[in-house]
Amino acid sequence: MTTDELIALSNKYIMSTYKRFPIVLVRGSGARVWDSNGKEYLDFVAGIAVCSLGHSHPKVVEAIKKQVEILTHVSNLYHMEPQILYARQLMENSFAHKAFFCNSGAEANEAAIKLARKYAYENTGKGKYELITMKDSFHGRTMATVTATGQTKFQVGFAPLLEGFKYVPFDNISALSDAITDKTCGVMLEPIQGEGGVKIPDDKYLSEVRRICDEKGILMILDEIQVGMGRTGTLFAYEHYKVKPDIVTLAKAVGNGFPIGVMMATDRVASAFQPGSHASTFGGNPLAMAAALATLETIMNDGILENVRKVGAYFIKRLHEMKNKSSIIKDIRGRGLIIGIEISIEGSQIVNACMDRGLLINCVGGNVLRFVPPLTITEKDVNAAVAILGEVIMDK
Repeated sequence: MTTDELIALSNKYIMSTYKRFPIVLVRGSGARVWDSNGKEYLDFVAGIAVCSLGHSHPKVVEAIKKQVEILTHVSNLYHMEPQILYARQLMENSFAHKAFFCNSGAEANEAAIKLARKYAYENTGKGKYELITMKDSFHGRTMATVTATGQTKFQVGFAPLLEGFKYVPFDNISALSDAITDKTCGVMLEPIQGEGGVKIPDDKYLSEVRRICDEKGILMILDEIQVGMGRTGTLFAYEHYKVKPDIVTLAKAVGNGFPIGVMMATDRVASAFQPGSHASTFGGNPLAMAAALATLETIMNDGILENVRKVGAYFIKRLHEMKNKSSIIKDIRGRGLIIGIEISIEGSQIVNACMDRGLLINCVGGNVLRFVPPLTITEKDVNAAVAILGEVIMDK
């Protein structure tokens, strides 16, 4: 079929929940993808921070191939070796002691919300159920997680929203402290706001959140769905701030494209979940866990984190060189390989022009260009992306 025919069928049979670009991607390898017309693109979106090892990474492909020939799925009524092996590896490299597996970031955040409320119920009684989240945050599209999301545009048309959520400005400790009441059971936030515009808090912010949570006897929940699994140059973003949260959620990069969500917690908090408290039919199935284990082992053992730190710093340096020559670039912010360029014009025109030239990038908040390429990206790839981006920006 031609590209036009495929897009016509998509429009006919698939709900219009996405504003899709007029291309059909059919193949990927490393940091590159190809469309149905054979055009090649340098991919600095990576499935929105999902394909952390690049497309079709050989170790992940091999792990999935091997597992699918052995056991694809059984119920969580039974123990599964790949799930156990992955859980051990993840827990031994994190603050946490226990994991719950699901299929997406929204599900992981749903599990975190339920666990926080259940923990408060078990330990303090029925009246402590409220979660404080941040303005401009993004936590998912289910009813609970869209309510937790501090952006009205995602909530329009879905009223009534769930009870028990309160929003405060990000990176504002006094506002957080003032919002806590005897109904508060926890604080839920992203270490870096991705959908909110690649907003990075003050270096002391998360440690102050931890201090307040300890003082008030409430839980600290970090949504690392976009910034976890090496994106910032450490396996988890919380490591930069030298804090230990109570709950962390993961998804996106966990399986390098295979749908997986993880909610992990300390023993103290995890004990609030007992058999029957929560479940997921497909969560942690052997195929998903094989992909996750291969991804994690590659990140930990193949120099990926060092590459993120090195190439991320190089990318930001090149972008600052561009900023010095451009009147539309207002700010550049990032950590590792999550980077944002705030511009003074509508970002969609930059995204479209880059795509026409063979570079895939993303825009959030209307005017922040977001870059979340594979963590395996090279300085040569960065130079190619900067060359295209520079041509486009200098035209504006």
